[in-house]
Order: sequence, then structure tokens, then C-alpha cells
Amino acid sequence: MWHQLLRILELQPSYSSENTPAMQERGEILRHEIKASLEDRSETLSRILGRFGGDFHVDASDGIGRKTELPWVRFCSSSMSPRPTEGFYFVMHFSTDGSAVHFTVGCGSSRFVNGEFAVLPDEEIDAQTQWAQSVVIEEFGSLRPFDDPADFGARRPLPKSFERATAFSKRIPRDELETTDLDELLKLAAMRLRVIYEAQSIGRDVTPAELEEAEIEALMNPQRTSGRRQGYGLSAPARRAVEFRAMELARQWLLDQGYRVEDRSATKPYDLEAMKGDEKTKVEVKGTTSDRADTILMKRNEVDLHRREKGQTCLIIVSRIELTEQDGKFATGGGHIEVSMGWDIDEWSLEPTAFRVARNGR
Repeated sequence: MWHQLLRILELQPSYSSENTPAMQERGEILRHEIKASLEDRSETLSRILGRFGGDFHVDASDGIGRKTELPWVRFCSSSMSPRPTEGFYFVMHFSTDGSAVHFTVGCGSSRFVNGEFAVLPDEEIDAQTQWAQSVVIEEFGSLRPFDDPADFGARRPLPKSFERATAFSKRIPRDELETTDLDELLKLAAMRLRVIYEAQSIGRDVTPAELEEAEIEALMNPQRTSGRRQGYGLSAPARRAVEFRAMELARQWLLDQGYRVEDRSATKPYDLEAMKGDEKTKVEVKGTTSDRADTILMKRNEVDLHRREKGQTCLIIVSRIELTEQDGKFATGGGHIEVSMGWDIDEWSLEPTAFRVARNGR
């Protein structure tokens, strides 16, 4: 494969947005020869991806219409990354000056709006890449060997966003292509991609509200396919295990603060009642596997309660709950607890996500 990569690098300084002979050759090598080389490795790479390797997918692009200064070839799970604008994937980029190939793992950096690609806000891209980095460092201890700067020499806004959307990168200089073990780097990248997919499959990259909204959408529109990645949300048994873990940690925190605690979740629009002397506090508990807990979903009667008794209730959010499955049974551990005693719900913004629509009587 290194011969084809080298030829792409030789052609990069001749970049033109027009379909010149050099760009025609670049596109042919990219979309056929290099893509085929990755497909030839599909058995090995899909095995490394584990349960996400069953829909192993390779695609490539040198531009839609006009040629791009940063052509790419990627592999992924097609259910976790239905298109290049969604999810995480391994992707090869080529320096615009032809100096190096970059083996990277990155995510979508744009959306297709009104017939063209619009670059996502920097903070949205940064949140995704920083999350992926944290997951890989948690598993492997560091980003090595994918710890090089994501500097591909891009100048135009969309290609420049590819650099920002790179979670981690290994730069292979042009004169080291022949001596570098490219297959080993592909395997190492696939290992890291699998770890990211595993974390996504239990919703670690989305907020609790986004998880629940996805489940509501699936119930309301079971036939609708929006292209959003699969593996989004938890099964009912997994969700119960997470909720139980959150309740357990919340209860223990309250006991440690000297409260007596009663579970009211079966009959009241809140989960726990905490009592200390004459003081009674109604407690809402939210548990999630997510690393992000800045949005939650609440029912109408829950919102009404916390507004009516604003400043006298409590919100406890337990995030980063660890979830494992063995023989169909779920086990939980960990959890980061945040307690807002005397919670003011109006300090949070409320956005309607669904409406109950009833037929008017005649």
C-alpha cells in the first residue's frame, strides 16, 4: 500500500480544484487502489472492531464536484458512522505539501445544509474530540503512538475543519513510508476506534436527555430512519441497572449527611424523601452512563413540583456509571455524584421535546 500512498503525496503539491490530469490520477489511486487495500484488510480490522466489525465499511473521497485539497480514505462501522459527517472513524489524510500521510481517528465536522456542507461550531467539534481522547487515554494510558499534531496544511474552511475534528493522529513522513509498519498502525487505530464505539454504545458521549429523547423518538416513530448511528441508548434491563445504581449512591450520600431516607419513586413525582429533624426534602435522582450531565429529561408533573417548591427540593445527578454485561445480566459500578440541595429549576433552561396531542371533543 505504501507505493500508492507515496504517489498521492507526490501529486498533492499539484492540487487544483479542477479535474486536471494530476487530480484525475489522484482520485483513481485514492478511490480504487487505496480503498481496495483497506478492503483487503477487512477481515483483520473487523475482527479487532469486535461486535462493531460486522458492518465494516470503507469509503474514500477526493471532493464532491470540485476537488478538495485534503482527500481522504476511511474505515468504520457503518452503523456507528453512517456517513462521514456522523460518528467516529479511522481516516487517512495527506499533507497538502506532500510531506506526510496522517493515520488518524476523527469525527464528522460538518452538516449538509441547503445543498452544501456547513462546518460545525468549533466548540461542538472540540467537545467530541476531547471526549474521544479521554476515553482512549482512560483505556490505554496515553494517546501514543497517535500523539502527533493534526496539522495537514489545509487552508480552506472545510478541509481546515478536518484538522479540528481529528481526535488523535500519527504522522508518517514521506521518506518513512516504506519502513513503517502500516498494518500495525491500522490495527492499533482499530483498537482505539473499538474503545470509542464501546463507550458510545452505552451513551457516554451524549447527555441523559439526548439518550431519553432518542428512546422516545424510537417509540413514536419506529419506522423512521434518520441516519443517526445505531447502538444509541440502553435496553430496559440495562437502564434499570443504571437507575438502581444512581438511587443507591444518592441514598448513601443523603445518609452520610445525616438524613433519613424513604424511597417514594413508585407513587410520587420524585424519587426520594430525605428527612432531618423537621426538615423534609423531595429528591429527584437522575442516573446515566454519560460523561456529560448538563441536560436531563423531566416529566411535566416533575417540573411542576420543582417549580412549585423551588429552592426546597433537591436534584442529584449520578453520571459516568460503569455498566457491564455478562450472560444477559448487568452489573454497575463507579458513578460521579452531583448534588443540588435547594435546587432552583429556573436556573436551568426548559425546552419542550414532545407534546401530548389530544383530539378536541365535539
